[in-house]
Amino acid sequence: MHGETETTAYPRTFATLAQGLAVGGAFWILWRDGSLSLRDILILACSLMYWGRSAFGMYVLLKRRFHWSEALPVTSLFVAFHLGFAYLGSLTSAAIGPWDVVACVMYVLGSYLNTGSEYSRHVWKKDPAHKGKLYREGLFRYSMHINYLGDSILFTGFAMLTMSYWAFLVPAVMTLGFIFQHIPSLDAYLAERYGSQFEEYAQTTKKFIPYVY
Repeated sequence: MHGETETTAYPRTFATLAQGLAVGGAFWILWRDGSLSLRDILILACSLMYWGRSAFGMYVLLKRRFHWSEALPVTSLFVAFHLGFAYLGSLTSAAIGPWDVVACVMYVLGSYLNTGSEYSRHVWKKDPAHKGKLYREGLFRYSMHINYLGDSILFTGFAMLTMSYWAFLVPAVMTLGFIFQHIPSLDAYLAERYGSQFEEYAQTTKKFIPYVY
């Protein structure tokens, strides 16, 4: 799908509306006893924030084609984690503690790394002088796929808020998917499109975790 232009907005609209319904479902799950604990509110806030960021990404940042073949599985994952995290979080009555503060910081940091990095790239690419050039500025100076790292961090923080070990399957599977599927696929596309620019970038910048990998 990389490099293909958009042909219809229907898949984006479907993904956005379906995720909104899932956030509504998360609220219903957390509100089942007629009240919301502080943990419930934080979990719901994370879902709302992710939905908002996702909509912003869909309609502002994502310029390539978003086809039904991608929209359906991605939307299914969105719905599953919104409802799943809400359900798992609703099972605990534990009070908010220091680790929950860490979880919230991780969620906000990960959100910034993802959306902040992509927005900076979006602004940079709007300049006609940068046409045909590979973006390697801002946060992308430290990691070739800093936006993916942001998702891994934010979902780890989100999972921590639920107080359930099962929730950690989401960031674990997501991170493995980034490392073994998404990054190699995107790297192959970038190498073909940008040639020597990408080769130089790949030689001087870590793929995922700055200064590590």
